[in-house]
Amino acid sequence: MKRLVAVAVACVAIAVIGVLAFWEPPGASSDGVRLTRQVDGSMVLADKAGDAPVLDVYEDFDCPICKDMHAKVDATIQRLAREGKVKVVFHPVTIFQDEPMRSNSIRAAAAARCVPEANWLAFRDELYAIQPAPHGTASGFTVEELVKAARKAGAAVDECVTSQSYARAHLEQTAKVPLEGTPTVLLDGRMLGNEAFDPAALERVITGGDGVEV
Repeated sequence: MKRLVAVAVACVAIAVIGVLAFWEPPGASSDGVRLTRQVDGSMVLADKAGDAPVLDVYEDFDCPICKDMHAKVDATIQRLAREGKVKVVFHPVTIFQDEPMRSNSIRAAAAARCVPEANWLAFRDELYAIQPAPHGTASGFTVEELVKAARKAGAAVDECVTSQSYARAHLEQTAKVPLEGTPTVLLDGRMLGNEAFDPAALERVITGGDGVEV
């Protein structure tokens, strides 16, 4: 019996999606690793000179299971990316249909598109830190909260955040992907299971220390 279980079982699971091609960004960090925004709004953390496996992370900023995964493995994912062992593609999506979760998610994702690459990871941390609770009953990620979060992350993008100018683009992109839920984590197109929540297990899978059953 296969042990692989879709990560998305709690907040739902994404259908298998092809890995998106990277686009060449301006500039690079001194170690060759950079965070760049793709035309679809996803963010790539990678050493462009390397040939590492690709880890696609589909996340809804209003999803509590995404927040849990972020707390457990984000430091490991980022370290491996900076060591050139993995190329990470962060895909902010909206999977909720019910309110207030849907609007919460859209506002947060639209605001994330306003934030420059240099501040984006810090802003993502702030989003999870202020995620509305209790989930499903509270409206959150107000534009005022999002402006404050962006400023705390070092980005003064007040007008862009308050205008929600990227909300439509975010929803249009989300609609192109057959979503059932988040978080969903794919390694070179293969869906991961519980190892996506365990930093040691995830590192073994990424670096080839453990196989992935498919």
